[in-house]
Amino acid sequence: MVKIDVIVLIPTLNEANHIRPVLHALLGNDPLSDRSMIVVADGGSTDTTCDIVQSIAADHPNLRLLHNPGRTQAAAMNMLLTPEFEGADIAVRCDAHAIYPPGFVADTVAALSAHNVASVVVTMDAVAGHNAGCFRRGLALVADSRLGAGGSPHRGGAASGYVDHGHHAAFRLNAFRALGGYDSSFVANEDAEYDRRLINAGHRIWLASDIRIGYIPRDTPRGLWRQYYRYGQGRAATCLKHRIRPKLRQMIPVVHVFLMIVSLAILPFTLLGFVWPLAYSLLLLGAAVSLAWQHRTACGLVAAPALAIMHAAWGLGFLRGLLKGAPPERTGTTQ
Repeated sequence: MVKIDVIVLIPTLNEANHIRPVLHALLGNDPLSDRSMIVVADGGSTDTTCDIVQSIAADHPNLRLLHNPGRTQAAAMNMLLTPEFEGADIAVRCDAHAIYPPGFVADTVAALSAHNVASVVVTMDAVAGHNAGCFRRGLALVADSRLGAGGSPHRGGAASGYVDHGHHAAFRLNAFRALGGYDSSFVANEDAEYDRRLINAGHRIWLASDIRIGYIPRDTPRGLWRQYYRYGQGRAATCLKHRIRPKLRQMIPVVHVFLMIVSLAILPFTLLGFVWPLAYSLLLLGAAVSLAWQHRTACGLVAAPALAIMHAAWGLGFLRGLLKGAPPERTGTTQ
Protein backbone atom coordinates (compact mmCIF):
# COMPACT_ATOMS: atom_id res chain seq x y z
CA MET A 1 0.00 0.00 0.00
CA VAL A 2 1.31 3.44 -0.98
CA LYS A 3 1.90 5.70 1.98
CA ILE A 4 -0.10 8.93 1.85
CA ASP A 5 0.98 11.80 4.07
CA VAL A 6 -2.19 13.44 5.34
CA ILE A 7 -2.53 16.54 7.49
CA VAL A 8 -5.78 17.25 9.29
CA LEU A 9 -6.03 20.96 10.07
CA ILE A 10 -8.56 22.48 12.47
CA PRO A 11 -8.74 26.30 12.72
CA THR A 12 -9.93 27.45 16.16
CA LEU A 13 -10.75 30.63 18.02
CA ASN A 14 -12.44 30.32 21.41
CA GLU A 15 -13.87 26.85 20.81
CA ALA A 16 -13.59 25.43 24.33
CA ASN A 17 -17.21 24.24 24.21
CA HIS A 18 -16.69 22.21 21.03
CA ILE A 19 -13.07 21.24 20.42
CA ARG A 20 -12.91 18.25 22.78
CA PRO A 21 -15.62 16.12 21.06
CA VAL A 22 -14.21 17.04 17.64
CA LEU A 23 -10.74 15.80 18.56
CA HIS A 24 -12.07 12.66 20.23
CA ALA A 25 -14.13 11.86 17.11
CA LEU A 26 -11.11 12.26 14.83
CA LEU A 27 -8.62 10.50 17.08
CA GLY A 28 -10.75 7.62 18.23
CA ASN A 29 -12.82 6.54 15.22
CA ASP A 30 -10.61 6.90 12.19
CA PRO A 31 -7.64 4.61 11.39
CA LEU A 32 -6.22 7.05 8.86
CA SER A 33 -6.34 10.06 11.18
CA ASP A 34 -4.48 7.97 13.76
CA ARG A 35 -1.61 7.77 11.25
CA SER A 36 -1.88 11.41 10.17
CA MET A 37 -0.72 14.65 11.67
CA ILE A 38 -3.58 16.56 13.29
CA VAL A 39 -2.91 20.27 13.67
CA VAL A 40 -5.05 22.69 15.67
CA ALA A 41 -4.24 26.17 14.38
CA ASP A 42 -5.43 28.53 17.08
CA GLY A 43 -6.04 32.18 16.29
CA GLY A 44 -5.51 33.51 19.80
CA SER A 45 -8.20 31.93 21.96
CA THR A 46 -8.83 33.61 25.29
CA ASP A 47 -10.79 30.70 26.72
CA THR A 48 -9.47 27.22 27.57
CA THR A 49 -9.28 25.94 23.97
CA CYS A 50 -5.49 25.64 23.98
CA ASP A 51 -5.41 23.98 27.39
CA ILE A 52 -7.88 21.35 26.22
CA VAL A 53 -5.88 20.64 23.05
CA GLN A 54 -2.62 20.33 24.98
CA SER A 55 -4.16 17.96 27.51
CA ILE A 56 -5.41 15.68 24.75
CA ALA A 57 -2.08 15.94 22.89
CA ALA A 58 -0.34 14.43 25.93
CA ASP A 59 -1.93 11.09 24.98
CA HIS A 60 -1.77 11.55 21.20
CA PRO A 61 1.68 12.38 19.80
CA ASN A 62 0.24 13.03 16.32
CA LEU A 63 -1.78 15.99 17.66
CA ARG A 64 -0.12 19.42 17.58
CA LEU A 65 -1.17 22.89 18.67
CA LEU A 66 0.15 25.77 16.57
CA HIS A 67 -0.35 29.51 16.91
CA ASN A 68 -2.10 31.19 13.97
CA PRO A 69 -0.97 34.83 14.00
CA GLY A 70 -3.37 35.70 11.19
CA ARG A 71 -6.32 34.59 13.38
CA THR A 72 -8.69 33.83 10.46
CA GLN A 73 -9.54 30.45 8.96
CA ALA A 74 -7.86 31.45 5.70
CA ALA A 75 -4.63 32.25 7.52
CA ALA A 76 -4.83 28.95 9.38
CA MET A 77 -5.18 26.95 6.17
CA ASN A 78 -2.31 28.83 4.56
CA MET A 79 0.00 27.52 7.26
CA LEU A 80 -0.01 24.38 5.09
CA LEU A 81 2.08 26.33 2.57
CA THR A 82 5.05 26.61 4.92
CA PRO A 83 8.13 24.40 4.44
CA GLU A 84 7.22 22.47 7.58
CA PHE A 85 4.41 20.70 5.72
CA GLU A 86 5.91 20.44 2.24
CA GLY A 87 6.09 16.63 2.41
CA ALA A 88 2.33 16.20 2.78
CA ASP A 89 0.17 15.21 -0.18
CA ILE A 90 -3.34 15.74 1.16
CA ALA A 91 -4.96 18.07 3.67
CA VAL A 92 -8.29 17.55 5.38
CA ARG A 93 -9.93 20.64 6.83
CA CYS A 94 -12.12 20.13 9.88
CA ASP A 95 -14.08 22.69 11.87
CA ALA A 96 -14.54 22.95 15.61
CA HIS A 97 -18.26 23.66 15.22
CA ALA A 98 -19.00 20.27 13.69
CA ILE A 99 -19.79 16.67 14.55
CA TYR A 100 -17.74 14.15 12.57
CA PRO A 101 -18.78 10.59 11.73
CA PRO A 102 -16.45 7.60 12.24
CA GLY A 103 -13.92 7.27 9.43
CA PHE A 104 -14.38 10.84 8.17
CA VAL A 105 -10.73 11.40 7.24
CA ALA A 106 -10.32 7.99 5.63
CA ASP A 107 -13.57 8.37 3.66
CA THR A 108 -12.79 11.83 2.28
CA VAL A 109 -9.28 10.80 1.25
CA ALA A 110 -10.69 7.69 -0.45
CA ALA A 111 -13.23 9.82 -2.34
CA LEU A 112 -10.44 12.13 -3.47
CA SER A 113 -8.71 9.20 -5.18
CA ALA A 114 -11.85 7.43 -6.38
CA HIS A 115 -13.06 10.46 -8.33
CA ASN A 116 -9.62 11.78 -9.35
CA VAL A 117 -10.40 15.34 -8.26
CA ALA A 118 -8.48 18.15 -6.63
CA SER A 119 -10.98 18.62 -3.83
CA VAL A 120 -13.74 16.69 -2.07
CA VAL A 121 -16.51 18.61 -0.34
CA VAL A 122 -19.17 17.15 1.93
CA THR A 123 -22.75 17.70 3.02
CA MET A 124 -23.59 19.59 6.20
CA ASP A 125 -26.63 18.84 8.33
CA ALA A 126 -27.50 21.43 10.96
CA VAL A 127 -27.86 19.81 14.39
CA ALA A 128 -28.46 21.36 17.79
CA GLY A 129 -25.77 19.34 19.57
CA HIS A 130 -25.48 18.89 23.33
CA ASN A 131 -26.77 21.40 25.89
CA ALA A 132 -28.48 23.47 23.21
CA GLY A 133 -30.81 26.29 24.15
CA CYS A 134 -34.09 26.92 22.42
CA PHE A 135 -32.60 29.40 19.95
CA ARG A 136 -30.02 26.95 18.64
CA ARG A 137 -32.54 24.10 18.51
CA GLY A 138 -34.96 26.18 16.47
CA LEU A 139 -32.21 27.49 14.23
CA ALA A 140 -31.02 23.94 13.52
CA LEU A 141 -34.51 23.05 12.27
CA VAL A 142 -34.56 25.80 9.65
CA ALA A 143 -30.92 26.41 8.72
CA ASP A 144 -30.83 23.88 5.87
CA SER A 145 -34.31 24.61 4.50
CA ARG A 146 -35.02 26.44 1.25
CA LEU A 147 -35.69 29.59 3.22
CA GLY A 148 -32.52 29.14 5.24
CA ALA A 149 -29.93 27.92 2.72
CA GLY A 150 -31.65 28.65 -0.58
CA GLY A 151 -31.22 25.11 -1.87
CA SER A 152 -27.42 25.03 -1.66
CA PRO A 153 -26.44 21.42 -2.59
CA HIS A 154 -24.09 20.90 0.35
CA ARG A 155 -26.59 22.14 2.95
CA GLY A 156 -28.69 19.09 3.73
CA GLY A 157 -28.65 17.84 0.13
CA ALA A 158 -28.69 14.21 -0.94
CA ALA A 159 -27.11 14.21 -4.42
CA SER A 160 -23.42 13.58 -5.12
CA GLY A 161 -21.68 15.00 -8.17
CA TYR A 162 -19.31 17.60 -9.54
CA VAL A 163 -19.96 21.06 -8.10
CA ASP A 164 -18.43 24.52 -8.14
CA HIS A 165 -18.46 24.84 -4.35
CA GLY A 166 -19.20 22.95 -1.14
CA HIS A 167 -18.12 22.53 2.46
CA HIS A 168 -14.37 21.95 2.32
CA ALA A 169 -13.01 18.59 3.42
CA ALA A 170 -10.08 17.01 1.51
CA PHE A 171 -7.59 18.85 -0.72
CA ARG A 172 -4.74 17.81 -2.96
CA LEU A 173 -1.97 19.99 -1.69
CA ASN A 174 -0.18 20.24 -5.03
CA ALA A 175 -3.15 22.20 -6.39
CA PHE A 176 -3.52 24.18 -3.14
CA ARG A 177 0.14 25.19 -3.29
CA ALA A 178 0.04 26.03 -6.99
CA LEU A 179 -2.88 28.42 -6.40
CA GLY A 180 -1.26 30.04 -3.37
CA GLY A 181 -3.81 28.67 -0.93
CA TYR A 182 -6.67 30.76 0.37
CA ASP A 183 -6.88 34.51 -0.14
CA SER A 184 -6.22 35.63 3.42
CA SER A 185 -7.82 39.03 2.84
CA PHE A 186 -11.17 37.20 3.09
CA VAL A 187 -12.70 36.88 6.56
CA ALA A 188 -15.55 34.78 5.12
CA ASN A 189 -16.31 32.99 1.85
CA GLU A 190 -12.61 32.21 1.51
CA ASP A 191 -13.54 28.62 0.64
CA ALA A 192 -15.84 29.63 -2.23
CA GLU A 193 -13.26 32.08 -3.53
CA TYR A 194 -10.65 29.31 -3.56
CA ASP A 195 -13.07 26.99 -5.33
CA ARG A 196 -13.56 29.59 -8.06
CA ARG A 197 -9.80 29.72 -8.70
CA LEU A 198 -9.60 25.93 -8.56
CA ILE A 199 -12.29 25.56 -11.23
CA ASN A 200 -10.73 28.32 -13.35
CA ALA A 201 -7.43 26.40 -13.25
CA GLY A 202 -9.11 23.36 -14.79
CA HIS A 203 -9.56 21.25 -11.65
CA ARG A 204 -12.71 19.47 -10.46
CA ILE A 205 -14.55 19.35 -7.14
CA TRP A 206 -16.62 16.35 -6.01
CA LEU A 207 -19.50 16.66 -3.56
CA ALA A 208 -19.71 13.40 -1.61
CA SER A 209 -23.21 13.53 -0.16
CA ASP A 210 -22.72 10.13 1.47
CA ILE A 211 -20.13 11.72 3.78
CA ARG A 212 -22.12 13.94 6.10
CA ILE A 213 -21.13 16.07 9.05
CA GLY A 214 -23.30 17.67 11.69
CA TYR A 215 -22.95 21.44 11.86
CA ILE A 216 -23.70 23.22 15.15
CA PRO A 217 -25.31 26.65 14.52
CA ARG A 218 -24.85 29.78 16.59
CA ASP A 219 -26.29 30.07 20.09
CA THR A 220 -27.51 33.66 20.01
CA PRO A 221 -29.20 36.12 17.64
CA ARG A 222 -26.14 38.37 17.86
CA GLY A 223 -23.78 35.56 16.90
CA LEU A 224 -26.04 34.59 14.00
CA TRP A 225 -26.18 38.19 12.76
CA ARG A 226 -22.40 38.57 12.81
CA GLN A 227 -21.94 35.25 11.02
CA TYR A 228 -24.33 36.02 8.16
CA TYR A 229 -23.19 39.61 7.81
CA ARG A 230 -19.67 38.28 7.21
CA TYR A 231 -21.05 35.70 4.78
CA GLY A 232 -22.69 38.46 2.74
CA GLN A 233 -19.54 40.56 2.72
CA GLY A 234 -17.46 37.58 1.67
CA ARG A 235 -19.76 36.67 -1.22
CA ALA A 236 -19.66 40.26 -2.47
CA ALA A 237 -15.86 40.24 -2.34
CA THR A 238 -15.78 36.99 -4.34
CA CYS A 239 -18.13 38.40 -6.97
CA LEU A 240 -16.09 41.58 -7.30
CA LYS A 241 -12.73 39.83 -7.41
CA HIS A 242 -13.76 37.36 -10.11
CA ARG A 243 -16.29 39.61 -11.87
CA ILE A 244 -19.07 37.07 -11.55
CA ARG A 245 -22.76 37.49 -10.88
CA PRO A 246 -24.20 36.06 -7.69
CA LYS A 247 -26.64 33.21 -8.09
CA LEU A 248 -30.35 33.94 -7.97
CA ARG A 249 -30.73 32.35 -4.52
CA GLN A 250 -27.95 34.60 -3.26
CA MET A 251 -29.70 37.72 -4.53
CA ILE A 252 -32.97 37.01 -2.72
CA PRO A 253 -31.74 38.43 0.64
CA VAL A 254 -30.44 41.52 -1.17
CA VAL A 255 -33.78 42.05 -2.90
CA HIS A 256 -35.52 41.58 0.45
CA VAL A 257 -33.38 44.29 2.07
CA PHE A 258 -34.07 46.61 -0.86
CA LEU A 259 -37.83 46.02 -0.60
CA MET A 260 -37.77 46.67 3.14
CA ILE A 261 -35.93 49.96 2.61
CA VAL A 262 -38.38 51.02 -0.09
CA SER A 263 -41.32 50.01 2.11
CA LEU A 264 -40.08 52.14 5.00
CA ALA A 265 -39.45 55.06 2.65
CA ILE A 266 -42.96 55.11 1.18
CA LEU A 267 -44.85 54.19 4.36
CA PRO A 268 -45.48 57.83 5.39
CA PHE A 269 -47.19 58.43 2.05
CA THR A 270 -49.04 55.21 1.22
CA LEU A 271 -50.27 52.02 2.86
CA LEU A 272 -48.46 50.10 0.11
CA GLY A 273 -45.48 50.35 2.41
CA PHE A 274 -47.09 47.60 4.50
CA VAL A 275 -47.35 45.12 1.62
CA TRP A 276 -43.89 43.56 1.60
CA PRO A 277 -43.22 43.63 5.38
CA LEU A 278 -46.61 42.00 6.01
CA ALA A 279 -46.20 39.37 3.27
CA TYR A 280 -42.67 38.57 4.45
CA SER A 281 -43.74 38.33 8.10
CA LEU A 282 -46.57 35.96 7.21
CA LEU A 283 -44.15 33.79 5.21
CA LEU A 284 -41.74 33.46 8.11
CA LEU A 285 -44.52 32.95 10.64
CA GLY A 286 -46.03 30.20 8.49
CA ALA A 287 -42.66 28.45 8.22
CA ALA A 288 -42.08 28.72 11.97
CA VAL A 289 -45.52 27.39 12.95
CA SER A 290 -45.11 24.52 10.47
CA LEU A 291 -41.75 23.55 11.98
CA ALA A 292 -43.03 23.83 15.53
CA TRP A 293 -45.97 21.56 14.68
CA GLN A 294 -43.90 19.09 12.65
CA HIS A 295 -41.26 18.63 15.35
CA ARG A 296 -43.63 19.08 18.29
CA THR A 297 -41.51 21.79 19.90
CA ALA A 298 -42.18 25.45 20.62
CA CYS A 299 -38.53 26.09 19.75
CA GLY A 300 -39.55 25.75 16.11
CA LEU A 301 -41.07 29.23 16.43
CA VAL A 302 -37.49 30.54 16.64
CA ALA A 303 -37.35 29.96 12.88
CA ALA A 304 -39.17 33.25 12.24
CA PRO A 305 -36.70 35.63 13.93
CA ALA A 306 -33.75 33.43 12.91
CA LEU A 307 -34.66 33.63 9.24
CA ALA A 308 -35.26 37.36 9.51
CA ILE A 309 -31.77 37.79 10.97
CA MET A 310 -30.14 35.57 8.35
CA HIS A 311 -31.79 37.32 5.40
CA ALA A 312 -31.25 40.89 6.64
CA ALA A 313 -27.67 40.30 7.79
CA TRP A 314 -26.62 38.53 4.58
CA GLY A 315 -28.27 41.15 2.37
CA LEU A 316 -26.81 44.11 4.26
CA GLY A 317 -23.42 42.42 4.40
CA PHE A 318 -23.48 41.89 0.65
CA LEU A 319 -24.34 45.54 0.01
CA ARG A 320 -21.63 46.64 2.43
CA GLY A 321 -19.17 44.37 0.62
CA LEU A 322 -20.05 45.97 -2.71
CA LEU A 323 -19.44 49.43 -1.28
CA LYS A 324 -16.07 48.38 0.17
CA GLY A 325 -14.95 46.90 -3.13
CA ALA A 326 -12.70 43.90 -3.73
CA PRO A 327 -9.96 43.49 -1.09
CA PRO A 328 -6.32 43.36 -2.26
CA GLU A 329 -5.46 39.74 -2.98
CA ARG A 330 -3.24 38.01 -0.44
CA THR A 331 -2.62 34.39 -1.32
CA GLY A 332 0.26 32.36 -0.01
CA THR A 333 0.35 34.15 3.32
CA THR A 334 -0.85 33.51 6.84
CA GLN A 335 -1.29 37.21 7.59
